[in-house]
Formats: sequence, structure tokens, C-alpha cells
Amino acid sequence: MEKSKEELDKEILLVAEKIKALRLKAGFTSYETFAFTNDINRVQYYRIEKGQNITLKTLIKVLKIHNLTLQEFFKDLE
Repeated sequence: MEKSKEELDKEILLVAEKIKALRLKAGFTSYETFAFTNDINRVQYYRIEKGQNITLKTLIKVLKIHNLTLQEFFKDLE
């Protein structure tokens, strides 16, 4: 069954919130500092944390910074 736009938006925000939580857990209070330190465009990283559309390549890059696989990242996301 196809998910509604609202359901998809909710799931996207869960991903964005988890990425932000990973940044905070890593000790970065500023998304800009995190982006600069890890060679990610700060505007692009801002969009990631706001739940805007990103590529899988970017998601994998961010997860690699946190030493996580896709499987580890998504296993408890609900």
C-alpha cells in the first residue's frame, strides 16, 4: 500500500532528527561547525537536518562520518 505524503514527511523528519541527534552526540552544537569540520557544504548539511531532499550518496557520507552503516542507522528508526 502506498504511503500518504503526510506519512512520508513524518518518516523523513525522523531521519533528519536522528542525523541531528548523531551530530549532537558527537559533541557538535553547531551544524555549521560539524559541516566545516567534515568537509560538507553547510547549506547542504542544514537541509539534511531540516528533512529536505538529499541524495543517498550524501546520507552515506554523513553516516560514514559517524561510523554507521545504513543498516545500523535504520534498524531502530520508527
